[in-house]
Amino acid sequence: MLVVEDEPIVRDVLHRYLSRGGFEVESVEDGETALAAFAASPPDLVLLDLMLPRIDGVEVFTRIRADHDTPVIMLTARGEETDRVVGLEIGADDYVTKPFSPREVVARVRAVLRRAGVAVEAGGGPLRIDGLEIDARGRKVRIHGHPAALTPKEFDLLLFLAANPGTVFSRTDILDELWDFAFDGDPATVTVHIRRLREKIERDPSRPQHLVTVWGTGYRFDP
Repeated sequence: MLVVEDEPIVRDVLHRYLSRGGFEVESVEDGETALAAFAASPPDLVLLDLMLPRIDGVEVFTRIRADHDTPVIMLTARGEETDRVVGLEIGADDYVTKPFSPREVVARVRAVLRRAGVAVEAGGGPLRIDGLEIDARGRKVRIHGHPAALTPKEFDLLLFLAANPGTVFSRTDILDELWDFAFDGDPATVTVHIRRLREKIERDPSRPQHLVTVWGTGYRFDP
């Protein structure tokens, strides 16, 4: 997959989220470099900013589509109708307006690839750890066979930590990974979610077995 975005922060966030979603990602910052990268190794999909230096996104799209039917999702800087119309009128497969949720972009990418007939990695089966079962595809959690009522954010937090066992993440790391990149949040938000999650999945929330606090650093998941 090729990400073409001139804003470094946005480009980095997209690269990390898409890589974490199982995609092989190449990121570039301008239209000229994008065309060179595409010619060197045509990707399965292009995530293309409309406003780019050197060669703009419309011209990049036009040159790509001259010889290829590669799916393209346009990124537009504003939510104005004119930007959306430009993206769709030139034949883009989808568009996303900024600011956006990185997880929504990953979902849009998967949907466009499915429509294009490109195989998308569905992931493995549920994670099973000591009576705890986490079904990523179904977004369900069971404790010794009984369903656990988690909020969407609690589920995301549990899945993220359980998928990286033994790795310590600071509260800022977790905010960066699970909350929107533009969210100027209080790290205490993570503390509250961890506490509530412990109450739902741990035998003794006061002495957690899985969601462990690493004092002065953050949290980790122990199998």
